[in-house]
Amino acid sequence: MRTAQQLLTQYAAYHRDRRNIATHFVGVPMIVFGVGALLAPVHLVVNDVTITLAWLAFGAAALWYLSRGLVLGLATSAVVGVLILLAHGATEGSVASWLVWGLGFFGVGWLVQFVGHYYEGRKPAFVDDLVGLLVGPMFVVAEWLFMLGWNKPLQAAIEAEVGPTMIRDLAHPA
Repeated sequence: MRTAQQLLTQYAAYHRDRRNIATHFVGVPMIVFGVGALLAPVHLVVNDVTITLAWLAFGAAALWYLSRGLVLGLATSAVVGVLILLAHGATEGSVASWLVWGLGFFGVGWLVQFVGHYYEGRKPAFVDDLVGLLVGPMFVVAEWLFMLGWNKPLQAAIEAEVGPTMIRDLAHPA
């Protein structure tokens, strides 16, 4: 099982351009919200208990995040949980409503991501490793926490492996 440091280091290798990282602060939450909105209308009933597919997916993801580290796992689970809760609220209307919310946020979120990867000059991490789809929210939360001064040793270890962030020169790409 790969640690948070290993996963974040691998993911960070695809995300060194600051503009790309900035687009992830917008795109990743939009994608998580969109997935939540698409899964929220699917209700499962077991022994008179109703749960949505979105909450089941959240539970599995939260367990995965928590298995990578307590603080980062709790923080990531909290952020994802709020997005799933908001997605449930947005999908209480008609079928058209939840499809617009779900597909709209999902599609625009990916569009924002691909703009970021244009600046990066590199494909998204999930193309090489599907686990990157789970690491994305953890990366965004870790970057937020690094900005707040949390776990500078982890940030330093990641940067020692993949280098510091920068602004890639689009006029003279490497």
